[in-house]
Formats: sequence, C-alpha cells, structure tokens
Amino acid sequence: MRIQMMGCEVDNLDMEETLGVIEGFIHSGKPHQHVVVNVDKIVKANRDGELRQIINGCDLINADGMPVVWASRLLGKPLKERVTGVDLFESLMKRSAEKGWRVFLLGAREEVVSRVAQIYPARYPGLVVAGYRNGYWRPEEEAGVAAAIGETRPDILFVAISSPKKEAFLARHQEAMKVPFAMGVGGTFDVAVGRVKRAPLWMQKAGLEWFYRFLQEPRRMFRRYFIEDMAFVALFAREWIKR
Repeated sequence: MRIQMMGCEVDNLDMEETLGVIEGFIHSGKPHQHVVVNVDKIVKANRDGELRQIINGCDLINADGMPVVWASRLLGKPLKERVTGVDLFESLMKRSAEKGWRVFLLGAREEVVSRVAQIYPARYPGLVVAGYRNGYWRPEEEAGVAAAIGETRPDILFVAISSPKKEAFLARHQEAMKVPFAMGVGGTFDVAVGRVKRAPLWMQKAGLEWFYRFLQEPRRMFRRYFIEDMAFVALFAREWIKR
C-alpha cells in the first residue's frame, strides 16, 4: 500500500516485505528504481518539481528516518517502520551472496568504493561484485559511465552520490542500463568502511541519528539540518491543517 505525505509517495512496507519486493524485481529482469525519503528529501522534493516527479515515479519508495514515520502516524497514515538505506544495503549485500546476485558499486571516492568492493566479498563469501567506480565524472562522461555499468550485467546497482544527482542519474539511465534493481545509498559506503560512524542503536530508535551525524561533521551538516530542513515543520503543519 502506498501513501502520500507532503507531496511524496511512500510504500508502507517493513524490511522483510521490502526485500521480498526487491527479489521479485530481480527475478523479473526488468529495470526498477528505488528511493528512500527522509526529511531532507521531502524538503528538496517540495522545492524541486523534477525531483518530486522522479521520486513518485520510482517502483519502490521507503521511509528512511523516524521523523517521517512519526509524521505519518500523526497524519493518520501510519507507516509500519523505517527502512533505512544503510540497513537495506547491508541486507541486500548478504542476500546477494546467498542468491548469487551480482552487484555494482558506484560512487564515493576511489579509495572508499574500492575498499567496499574488498570488504564485502570477505564478509559474505560468494558475493560477486560485478564492478565498481568512484562517483566523480565530467558531464560528457556520464553516458559512458552508464554504458560501462550495463555491460557488467549487475542484478543490483548501488549509487553512493548525493541527492538529487543520484535520483536524476538513475532516472536518465536505468532503462538503458537494464539493471533489475537500482538504489541510491548516499553516504552508505563511507559508513561501510568506517569512515563515518553510525549512531548508537538507542539514538537511531529515538530519531536522533541526524544529530549524531551533525556532531561528526558540524560545519558541513549545519546548514542542511538547522536551516534547510526546518521547512519540514511548515510542510507538516500545512498537511495537518488540510486533514
């Protein structure tokens, strides 16, 4: 079941249901695009009509962030749980090793993505990394990047670049790449190699993961969390009034 919140659609699925849907996508062999929505993504989508259209056109949309889940409950559209990009990435890497799915890693710095490609086959024996590439290229190189990914014939593509670049990249090239399941994972590669630490579980459950991230990179994250994302409150209030 898909609900709509503040202009963005979200699938009301828990982690196991999400994994089941993804397995169906992979078995179909047809290209599918996934996206997660959090406070920042909802704010950006309300300012960027093209991003909003891409999000709502995705085949699978998960809620990443407890504020989105809390807002859904207050608006009378309760989501079952949040399905974070980091957790889904980890689950899919494990399941790919079990199922024989081929994965492609795109994004982050060269030393980071290459390290992910080394760590995970050791962690999950049998995992096949079809290829990897850093997230830096010139605009005129983009079509070639997409073509090179398609040639490796991955079952899953993880894209670790920032929003809205990753959503737009997949919207432009998913059909041509023909990857059965592609998802943006933001800074997940940095977390995977330990470059960025994830919040303790109690902070994740309390909806304070964003604050933990801010403490690690205050200068970079201040504007996002304390200026730009404050628009979420106004968006929620507007939808609350319209109920």
